[in-house]
Amino acid sequence: MRELVLLASSSSSSIFTPPNPSPPHHHHRHYSSKPKTKVPSPSLPKPVTTLHSSSPLLSTAQTLHHNTANYLDLAAQLADDGLLHEFVVLAESVIASGVEASQFFAGLNAAVVAKGIFKNLRQRNVEGVVEVLKRVHQLGLPPLKLFDAASLDLLRIECLNIVNFGDLDEILLLMETLAGFSFKIKELVEPSRVIKICVYKRNPLMAVRFAKLFPHEGILICSIIKNFGKKGDLESALVAYEAYSQNWSVPNMYVCRAIIDVCGLCGDYMKSRYIYEDMLNQKLIPNVYVFNSLMNVNAHDLGYTMHLYKKMQNIGVSADMTSYNILLKSCSVARKVDLAQEIYREAKQLELAGLLKLDDFTYCTIIKIFADAKLWQLALKVKEDMLSSGITPSTFTWSSLMSSCANVGLVEQAIKLFEEMILAGCSPNAQCCNILIHACVEACQYDRAFRLFHTWKGGEVQDTDTFSEGYINDMDGISSAMHAHRDSIITVQNLASNSLHLCYINKLPFTPSLTTYNTLMKACGSDYNRAKALMDEMETLGLSPNRISWSILIDICGSSGNMDGAIQILKNMRMAGVEPDVIAYTTAIKVCVQSKFLKMAFSLFVEMKRYQIKPNLVTYDTLLRNRTGYGSLKEVQQYLAIYQDMRKAGYKSNDSYLKQLIEEWCEGVIQDNYQCQDELEPCKSTDLGRPHSLLLEKVAAHLHNNVSESLSIDLQGLTKVEARIVVLAVLRMVKENYILGHSVKDDMWITLGIHQADVVPATKQSELKKAIFQLLQNELGLEVRIAVPGSTTDLQTDMKIPVDSHQNLSSSFETDQKIMSSPRRPIVLQRLKVSKNSLLQWLQRRVGENRR
Repeated sequence: MRELVLLASSSSSSIFTPPNPSPPHHHHRHYSSKPKTKVPSPSLPKPVTTLHSSSPLLSTAQTLHHNTANYLDLAAQLADDGLLHEFVVLAESVIASGVEASQFFAGLNAAVVAKGIFKNLRQRNVEGVVEVLKRVHQLGLPPLKLFDAASLDLLRIECLNIVNFGDLDEILLLMETLAGFSFKIKELVEPSRVIKICVYKRNPLMAVRFAKLFPHEGILICSIIKNFGKKGDLESALVAYEAYSQNWSVPNMYVCRAIIDVCGLCGDYMKSRYIYEDMLNQKLIPNVYVFNSLMNVNAHDLGYTMHLYKKMQNIGVSADMTSYNILLKSCSVARKVDLAQEIYREAKQLELAGLLKLDDFTYCTIIKIFADAKLWQLALKVKEDMLSSGITPSTFTWSSLMSSCANVGLVEQAIKLFEEMILAGCSPNAQCCNILIHACVEACQYDRAFRLFHTWKGGEVQDTDTFSEGYINDMDGISSAMHAHRDSIITVQNLASNSLHLCYINKLPFTPSLTTYNTLMKACGSDYNRAKALMDEMETLGLSPNRISWSILIDICGSSGNMDGAIQILKNMRMAGVEPDVIAYTTAIKVCVQSKFLKMAFSLFVEMKRYQIKPNLVTYDTLLRNRTGYGSLKEVQQYLAIYQDMRKAGYKSNDSYLKQLIEEWCEGVIQDNYQCQDELEPCKSTDLGRPHSLLLEKVAAHLHNNVSESLSIDLQGLTKVEARIVVLAVLRMVKENYILGHSVKDDMWITLGIHQADVVPATKQSELKKAIFQLLQNELGLEVRIAVPGSTTDLQTDMKIPVDSHQNLSSSFETDQKIMSSPRRPIVLQRLKVSKNSLLQWLQRRVGENRR
């Protein structure tokens, strides 16, 4: 009996002095901004116990049952008043006293508890609700059962408020807590909202952490990666990809494809290749969709795209229609017509076998390839294939077909296609009209281009000159139909109606664009005023002239002979807020070159480099090809500097014209040019097949520094004609520097090549030595000394020059031995030496002769 009383007493006291629960986890921001007030524990009446001595166990059970009922009533009252903290303390105390948790919560009125949760959420006490849910969950009750529809809706609203506040830590902590209580997060908050916040704050790890709360996390990861890609944040997208891929058990190809697509969207195709290689290293086999994305991102590199296509075949991944379309796209970028035809034929064969079905994109792409290559007949053949396959050409297809004819100036054929387009029920757009105007310009039918423009622009009845031939042909068709099918009145009426429709095109959906006006400006020829009027008209319509517009205006102004005006237009272009590009500068440089104002051309070239505008091949060729002769060392150095800059930029040019001009400048050293004409003749065919002109590189290297203090000429690897040009170039430089007051301060050394002691000198080296010796001594009158280690008698045998004619020659031999470390075969350099005094005497004679 004493033990039962103590039990009842301890049970009663536990209500007033509850056990200390685990302290709640506090965050840096509370869910509720209202200050909490401590609510005193209610004073409960002591439960009355009635015990029978004859049945102690029965008495204990009755007492517990009676107390539980009282506690349930009290718990319901606390919950109804919104005192959730006290409610959960009471529940913990009752369960700690020995009552089963399931029995206690089964006796609770769930609606009353949900009402208390609703009151707390309405007071925005989300933190307090979450804390109670944690403690209820620890007692073994699913927290979700404490909610009804109203309280769940209010929880959804509060979650949305927290998301709108934008604190990622708070959002993620709340969502993870609720997900742990089996709440459906998607019903509480829209996932895209949280993802947008993560993307905005550039926090990919938080985004991945949030996505893992959902069963379809892979789809959300794709969305996260793509959203980062749209923002141009490839680094964050890669972090999200890596964070997700580290823990996947089965590779998600959708995620792999998404990150590859984002690499292309951000313009970093090399990253896509690294991802692909990483997949292969992990023994992952990409599917066709991953391969397609990878090929599409690398479509600019036809070689790599074809490598991927062959890889697909090798590992057994079947290409689909998208794969072939991307291959055709890559061929279009690389302008590989033959390969595109081969791919197109392969796709057609697969279509005949029932394995593929060519779509509109396939036909449009191959037609565009033929159009760009000006193969209009092949483009029309593809159109027939398209119609036979039952695919209706789109507006883009028709415009590509018209472009194939317009690019070669076939105006009538382009107009015929325009008519067929209208007969097929396809409405032409502004691009189609622009193509017809372009066709007229290409065919030099400038007046016709302006007639079409003014007709469409004003929405007037179409000029019959434009479609006269098409109309006559259609009327002939009507006449033939009437004779062949006299009873087919409906057919004849349809043909007549269509022909009339061709002649009277009212108000085409044509709005002039920048392309329209730029094309018409090309039709102005050298009429600057007309072109300027078109540009002014553009501005009145709200169209801002672009770089192409300004470049065309510069060209037209220069064509009229107004070089100063062309340069001023280039300046006005920048003042108008349009930064000149390489085309604008190249056009202005071309105008200066044509006007023989080379100084301004070089000035513009330097200016564009200063603005960090990279010259293209046309820019270099414009400067290098339009020069018929050199006048000074400075000009030669300028052109050679451009040549070297062109080589460094990766451009390859035909060096023959530049060589000829350098030869003219070099041979000016010799007074009697007729003496060396026979020697110059072989140079026209020298070195043209080499990938890099060694001759020009040698000349450029020697003339790079305009000094005469240290004269050293390296002729290794050159033919005798090329060596002659290099030596003359250096002497021309020395001469011009001497005229400007720069005296020679050192001897001139000429390196012929490597001489090996145990090998007989090659015939080629002997011929080079002979040619240079004759040039310097016989033609220019310079004193030359030969330095060949270990040999002083090979002069007569190698060079066939009488010693008597140069009596002081044998006495002037010097030995300049430079032995490399080789015990078996000592290697030295064969060199010629022209003394400083000899050079000075030669320069004095030359300058004196020129003055006389």
